Amino acid sequence: MVKGITRQVILVKSPDPKLFEEAIFIVKEEAMNREGVGPDQVLREARQAANGYLKQGKGGSFGRLNQLPGPVWAAAGAALASLGWWGWFCLL
Repeated sequence: MVKGITRQVILVKSPDPKLFEEAIFIVKEEAMNREGVGPDQVLREARQAANGYLKQGKGGSFGRLNQLPGPVWAAAGAALASLGWWGWFCLL
């Protein structure tokens, strides 16, 4: 069943198509009725939100460390565990 409700949407094309094709924003009805709010401002805010999401997903607080492959993390963990055991035996 289809309801007779219409909504205004904004489609923002992705600058990085590896993640997603486009973002869909549903505009609040009262947003366009406010004084001083035009379609350009709404579109600009939608683009900022999409770009903020992309920047949040990339890097994070660890920066490039998130891009290291699993075997590198395994080798680093093994090295740290070995150093820990070596330090423990040296203390005995």
